[in-house]
Amino acid sequence: MGSVPSVTASTSAHAEATAAADWDAAKAPAIADFEIMAQAAFDRLPDEFRALCADVVFNVTEFPEDDVIKELEAESPFDILGLFSGVGLPQQGYAPQTGQMPNTIHLYRRPILDYWAENDESLGHIVTHVLVHEIGHHFGFSDEDMEAIEAEAER
Repeated sequence: MGSVPSVTASTSAHAEATAAADWDAAKAPAIADFEIMAQAAFDRLPDEFRALCADVVFNVTEFPEDDVIKELEAESPFDILGLFSGVGLPQQGYAPQTGQMPNTIHLYRRPILDYWAENDESLGHIVTHVLVHEIGHHFGFSDEDMEAIEAEAER
């Protein structure tokens, strides 16, 4: 007969932690949870940035609309984690145009969850990153501008 492998302390601790988790009740964060995460991320931004976003509307939905997917030429709705729609601060005139819709930052729950499942980052970090990226568009930065800023910050 073969011998029974011994259980190490770390394996035992891991098993206890796994057993203690209520996996039957675990669910993906709902839209309301995303709204809370986005608000918490926004609240951590410097006051000066938040003041410049006073009129921005934040919107969390499951997926981008079909016309957005088509306009951005995305292969899948999962390719778009967030979107800024509106007129960036540098492009706005002294006075807002009559009938102009408010600047809006969209966060897309399902694509963000999919990205989270496939990457080694916390969900809060991803939501914060997407939110800050879209705020960057509100400030008038292009994707290329933000990639350069991020690359410089990582040095």
